[in-house]
Amino acid sequence: MPTTASPLGLLLDVDGPIASPITRTIATPSILTDLVTLAGANVPIAFITGRSAAFIRDQVVAPLLQEGLPDTFRMYGVCEKGAVWFAIGADGMGEVVVDDSVALPQAVIGELRTLVHDDFADTMFFDETKQAMVSVEQRTDVPSDAYKRRQPAFNRAAFAILERHGLGVRFEDRVAPDSAGAVPFRLDATIISTDIESVTLDKNHAAERALAFFAEGGPLPRLWRSVGDSRSDYRMADHLHEAGYDVSHVDVRPLDGILDRPYPVIVMGEQIHDEAGASFLDYWVEKLGLR
Repeated sequence: MPTTASPLGLLLDVDGPIASPITRTIATPSILTDLVTLAGANVPIAFITGRSAAFIRDQVVAPLLQEGLPDTFRMYGVCEKGAVWFAIGADGMGEVVVDDSVALPQAVIGELRTLVHDDFADTMFFDETKQAMVSVEQRTDVPSDAYKRRQPAFNRAAFAILERHGLGVRFEDRVAPDSAGAVPFRLDATIISTDIESVTLDKNHAAERALAFFAEGGPLPRLWRSVGDSRSDYRMADHLHEAGYDVSHVDVRPLDGILDRPYPVIVMGEQIHDEAGASFLDYWVEKLGLR
């Protein structure tokens, strides 16, 4: 591991600030270049995402390896909002660990898959790479408006499946407890997907896991930035703030509403999504004198 002090730590959502929500790839080359540069400066970088390990391997880690990661650095992935995690090194991803205790029952997963294939395949697809949660995502060849028109019907049908199986589920204002009165699952709708997941999965817990990993490799920086495009991404900064770090959160989709927090919230002017993410990374490469 590097022995130089870490000037900064980064917790990065992937969809939005790093990967384009349109192409679902890292479409801005400077993002890769700057991530490699920051990693070489011993900046701990964690990808905290609802995406699967397979997505991060193919769409993030593989391009970073091609860009030329240094021999030693601190990089980590926490996927499916905390259900899956792994280290990232010079040879790529390490062992992928899955928390099976938060997974949906296989019978429910099968019904949700069939629902998508039979009734919603015109606008969305079932993400077969997920290992604990279920995600149903907008097809990249379908306009956003078409997907948004169909998404509410899917959400209602998916909710009904979990309710029929007696799992206990919530979505927005709807709550259907299980026979013991518990609600262990939720639907979380985003602009490109609906996630069906354990209520124990959240980005504050994912951030805690990432920091514990980084601490094994040396002292942690006091200065951190978290970056995301949804309200749930603020929870990364919530954990850092509660743990006593100097943190600001960068919101790359502020039109959804900037949350009131006891730490600074940063927006990148009029830029949004990966354009804002690219500008944010470029700023820190310049500020740290790495270019």
